[in-house]
Amino acid sequence: MSTKEMTGSEIIIQALKDQGVDVMFGLPGGVLLPLYDALFKQNGLRHILVKHEQAAVHAAEGYARSTGKVGTVLVTSGPGATNTVTGLVDAMMDSVPLVCLTGQVPSSLIGNDAFQEADITGITRGITKHNYLVKDVNDLGRVLHEAYYVARSGRPGPVLVDVPKDVLLALGSYTAPAKNAQVEHKSYKPQIKGETAAIKEALELIKNAKKPLFYGGGGIVNSGDAACTLFSQLVKMTGIPCSLTLMGLGAFPGSDDQFLGMMGMHGTYEANMAMHDCDVMINIGARFDDRVTGALEGFAPHSKKIHVDIDPSSINKNVVVDVPIIGDVAHVLDELIKYWKADQAQIDAKALDSWWNEINEWRKVDSLKYTKSNKVIKPQYALERIRDLALETGKDTFYTTEVGQHQMWAAQHLSFEKPKRWMTSGGLGTMGYGFPSAMGVQTAHPDGLVVAIAGDGSFQMNLQEIATLMAYRLPVKCFILNNKFLGMVRQWQEMFHGERYSESVIDVQPDFVKLAEAYGALGLRAENPGDLDDVIKQAYASDLPTIVDIRTDAEENVFPMIPSGAAHNEIILGPEGTEASEDGGSVESGVLV
Repeated sequence: MSTKEMTGSEIIIQALKDQGVDVMFGLPGGVLLPLYDALFKQNGLRHILVKHEQAAVHAAEGYARSTGKVGTVLVTSGPGATNTVTGLVDAMMDSVPLVCLTGQVPSSLIGNDAFQEADITGITRGITKHNYLVKDVNDLGRVLHEAYYVARSGRPGPVLVDVPKDVLLALGSYTAPAKNAQVEHKSYKPQIKGETAAIKEALELIKNAKKPLFYGGGGIVNSGDAACTLFSQLVKMTGIPCSLTLMGLGAFPGSDDQFLGMMGMHGTYEANMAMHDCDVMINIGARFDDRVTGALEGFAPHSKKIHVDIDPSSINKNVVVDVPIIGDVAHVLDELIKYWKADQAQIDAKALDSWWNEINEWRKVDSLKYTKSNKVIKPQYALERIRDLALETGKDTFYTTEVGQHQMWAAQHLSFEKPKRWMTSGGLGTMGYGFPSAMGVQTAHPDGLVVAIAGDGSFQMNLQEIATLMAYRLPVKCFILNNKFLGMVRQWQEMFHGERYSESVIDVQPDFVKLAEAYGALGLRAENPGDLDDVIKQAYASDLPTIVDIRTDAEENVFPMIPSGAAHNEIILGPEGTEASEDGGSVESGVLV
């Protein structure tokens, strides 16, 4: 290890390089000028200049989630820092590894209400995994290496490092970490290895199950590609049905017969009924959030529950489980497979066949079906064509979404065979996430086809980033499913508030085609089903950022739907109020009980 004297700004640049950072997303400001000056003098780090700091965080999230690396954000003090708050909460909720570097007023002015001062460490204490205010330039290198360690280790999350201007200017010593050395934190040491006794207890439950179900979450994807491979291996070797959360899509191939689809509020009928009726639930890397569990008193009432998670605070937080296993998903899955093979374990084949027969009856309901039309574009049909024509390009395709109806339709009708191809805001449900997130994904995967699915309401939250896409020639394809409503708000108002559409109608919106053209991007529009294929093909063929305005059926709703506070078997299947019955048929009128 070598020690050098550098300015604080130079220390930051060198530390980021030593951490393997290749790109950051940011926006300069007064207190950060020394750092941006140091950035100007080097060539190893790429900087993407965004138009709003919230977009910088979402772009870093897209970069992180599509690569498995830590995303990096650089913003100035005061409003620059506070504009990152929504993105930081989003990253915290969805376990996205980020380091956000914020400038701060000089140390002598902290607490004096100086120009563009904000107590960003105080503001973000509850919405980051950890944060730092660096007061001594000699601590800067150590803090930065710790920040990246904390962000990526255990349950990933955002870390904020606040650096006063005088620290950026001061001379201090920097010691580069030894090559291949693992940075460690004296008090933060996540448990990686699951307890053998708990793993063997889980194995016994699985072996003796009659109606088992794998419930996979984003923790599998976060654990890495190896974890997804091991998860698929375990599912296949046991023959057990598998369902995934919104954040877990891609952890198991979407085309596989053992995949029941997404579970939860807008999940498939078969996934939700299997979750309700299973006798052993194997939760791998999910956190029993309310959009999945529904009413806790009615959640999987007949099942024994196994929960694998690296975050101890997620165990028994929402649902009390029978076998908790704290550890890294990949390690625990590897151990489960090892013991399963060593034990030559088998599930009761007759019981499993009977369980699959029951599930296949639920599948016959075809809960994702919708009414076709040759007059108006159904959003589900638009997504199917976006998906199928993307496959024809032969490119590795990555999808991001905004939040709302289009997000749920995308989760239902796009199919994910691999992890890290699906970026969406799950826990926080952040409108404005998808478009800048796509910017980060395209930065990380310049040869990939990056598709952003948006609603006309969500898209307008961060539409200014068209300029960033143009500046860096990032050919993101954004498809706006335009129904001139805040669609999910309208759906709830229709179903639960007497069709009183209070402030959910978007009376005025820009001409999205002209808006794209104003920035120099490509703007396209589809107004009827016959337009769709040609328009989508034009978008995919262009090397420009492309905005496609797809005029969709304004009255279409997302089904299936489990009403808030209901149980999994209280599921609404369609717009006429048809609900599935216990035998897999359907009845007209009220909610299934």
